[in-house]
Amino acid sequence: MATVSNPVTKYRIDSIDILRGLIMLIMALDHTRDFFHTFSPKPTDLATTTPILFFTRWITHFCAAIFVFLSGLSANLAGTRRTKKQLSGFLIKRGLWLIIVELIITFATHSTHFTISLFYRSYGSSV
Repeated sequence: MATVSNPVTKYRIDSIDILRGLIMLIMALDHTRDFFHTFSPKPTDLATTTPILFFTRWITHFCAAIFVFLSGLSANLAGTRRTKKQLSGFLIKRGLWLIIVELIITFATHSTHFTISLFYRSYGSSV
């Protein structure tokens, strides 16, 4: 006897995930460059930098804003499938989870890099 399977409804929009992944990749490259080239000339100093290094540093100024915008867009889209109570519970749990993860990473690595901490706190509290 053959079983009939119901088609699974897709709730993700690939273009949002691809853009978010691309932004995370650019930010990871920038943070890696920042970590390994601490004492190098500044990438925004046009007299000493290369065009690709300047471009990667320049484009990262837009990445955080676009990432937070896409997260808000995703939260809005998630709200179309949930009640207000379910959505607020989901977003509160997600925000608290991000803040807890940030604190664990900060304390575990003994990092004092305030910018990373500020990003996770602002992102976690905005979700």
